[in-house]
Amino acid sequence: MTANEVEVLIIGGGPVGLATSIELSRHGVSSLLVEKHPSTSIFPKARLVTTRTMEIIRSWGVQAAVEEAGLPRGDSLALGIGPTLTSPDFRREVARIHEDAPQSPTYNYICAQDNFEVILRDLAESLPAGAVRFGTRMSELTVDEDGVTATISSEEGEKQVRARYVVAADGSRSGVRESLGVAVEGPPPLSYMVSVLFDADLGTLLQDRLGALYFVYGEVYCAVESVDNKRRWTLQTGYEPDEGESADDFTHERCIELVRAAVGVADLDVRIVGRMPWIQQAVVAEDFRKGRVFLVGDAAHVATPQGGFGMNCGIHDAHNLAWKLAAVLRGTAADALLDTYTTERRPIADWTVQESLRNALITIDMMEDRLTMQEAGDVQAHRRRAEGLVLGFHYDSPAITADGTQAPAPEDPYEIYLPTARPGHRAPHVWLSQQGTQVSTLDLLGTTLTLMTPAGNGWDTAAVQAADRLGVTLNIVQISPDNPEFPTSPTWATEYGLTESGAVLIRPDGHVAWRCAAGIPSADELVKVVDTVLCRG
Repeated sequence: MTANEVEVLIIGGGPVGLATSIELSRHGVSSLLVEKHPSTSIFPKARLVTTRTMEIIRSWGVQAAVEEAGLPRGDSLALGIGPTLTSPDFRREVARIHEDAPQSPTYNYICAQDNFEVILRDLAESLPAGAVRFGTRMSELTVDEDGVTATISSEEGEKQVRARYVVAADGSRSGVRESLGVAVEGPPPLSYMVSVLFDADLGTLLQDRLGALYFVYGEVYCAVESVDNKRRWTLQTGYEPDEGESADDFTHERCIELVRAAVGVADLDVRIVGRMPWIQQAVVAEDFRKGRVFLVGDAAHVATPQGGFGMNCGIHDAHNLAWKLAAVLRGTAADALLDTYTTERRPIADWTVQESLRNALITIDMMEDRLTMQEAGDVQAHRRRAEGLVLGFHYDSPAITADGTQAPAPEDPYEIYLPTARPGHRAPHVWLSQQGTQVSTLDLLGTTLTLMTPAGNGWDTAAVQAADRLGVTLNIVQISPDNPEFPTSPTWATEYGLTESGAVLIRPDGHVAWRCAAGIPSADELVKVVDTVLCRG
């Protein structure tokens, strides 16, 4: 067999694998994605696209498509709790939006995974650097000093692929992770679950009760999730293997009974579309890198679905890893930069998984009568706000140059996000005016390191000199308080913690790498900083 050559082989074609393909293509890296299933998911599965993920989606140019495929904003923010969906004491809570102090150019959306994956697949397949092959299975993987050789098979037959690196996005039961001998850490499975996808005209029935998620605690204990808030919904409930129960107990007739009991309408017209057993877990892999193989998404960390963080955390993995692979493959960064993938992402994954576990335990406490519905509803509604977790996470690694300042200390790091341009944090969103158009600071970032500085202070000239000496590309953005020749904002420098003589260097993944609050422009300083960020010693 003749081996096809690509720079990166991606195993798995879910949202995280597709995001990896998209990001690598944006960086000009050739890749091949193989997915054993013949098509994208037919099950909604994950639905929440968090604010940070929506910012990444915005940079890909498909924000409008995701919003169109998702729920209306008001429904996306609503949570319902009651004995049934139609009971008189049903309670509806809507999460608050910080309209008075916007923290992003976008906001989280509910977009069911079956729709979301189609958008990502179409985008991945449209980019010339990435090949996407569904209905293709990886059966053997051999790693050597110079790269990897994989055997893949499809209806067209069997062939070998030669790649420099592998990204494993093959899910919670990752065969790649298992073959590498990478263990996972975390508690035993919390519960054994079944999701029932069904079609019923609940949109008309519920009307003023519409939301994204409903907890039902009456005749049946379950969660009901909206797919389109019209006819397509999922019901999630558990079973106890230790008591002789199994997923096989959920026959077609039993699923109809569960849906009718949850809705509270005994003769509801229901069509069961499908069912999917799954295990509720909260585990993190010990390492996210093993030589030339990297774990992303559920292969690296499995969160409970409570909070909707799992898929998003995986997409952020891809966003963090892709630019590093590109820099190493192009020879502008040392291999040590790839080690920072685990250093940076594992603590965030661990925090995310633990918060998802906290959310799951709240639901379990309600179902097992350790919390009243009122108490659980109060806590659940409160924890619908997770801006601190979603936007406030930061990195601490050799690819970050600390500036000696302290990180913000919000009262509740899970809920409260305090914008800061401190190195390691996501660059804050600030609205700018550019040629009469409103743009975000985040819109000005690209696939290279970006130097952002007040206009006319000399750091732009120093950056040009440093880039020439380093042999790298630097995106230089000058911002003025009032000069329309540049993007303008009277508050940007202050919000980034800069004086008129300051500058900030932002990585391709949107995280601040270095900040000089005030100083004399220096090409020598920037050379040292970029060498540090790229782990070149």
